Amino acid sequence: MKKMIHIDYNKMFTPELSPKEMLELGVFGGYYFKNDFLEFPKSWFKNAKISADKFDVNMNYFNIKSGLSIEHWVDKGWIFPEDPIGWFQWYCRYSMGRRLPDIDKIQIMRWKSFGPRHKGGIKKNCLEEDYACRPKQRQGLLQWGYDPFF
Repeated sequence: MKKMIHIDYNKMFTPELSPKEMLELGVFGGYYFKNDFLEFPKSWFKNAKISADKFDVNMNYFNIKSGLSIEHWVDKGWIFPEDPIGWFQWYCRYSMGRRLPDIDKIQIMRWKSFGPRHKGGIKKNCLEEDYACRPKQRQGLLQWGYDPFF
């Protein structure tokens, strides 16, 4: 008889940046929530880089577009009814204490697979502290809660 192994995905999830820090650094062209962020703490938005009416690449820390379209995410099955605008919405809600074990597991595993792959590409191809090297990957890391200046 096989022994069931319990994995605590919550312990696995150790983002390097909080949603507030991500918003202050500049993510998603400043337009992720499309000005609909009333459910989140006002303090998150005090110093956030926010665009009032559209995606603005200048709101991103690296001033570069990074990431796939929402249509691509839908096609891949990465959008769930619980968080219809994606991973960052899930992360914000998770950081505020919401727990949905099945969804949390999926999103934590997606997060976990993203960082090491992209950090590895940067380490392999960039000089240490050359933050201009691979800005698209660095912006991507930032948008997944990883420190792009590791």
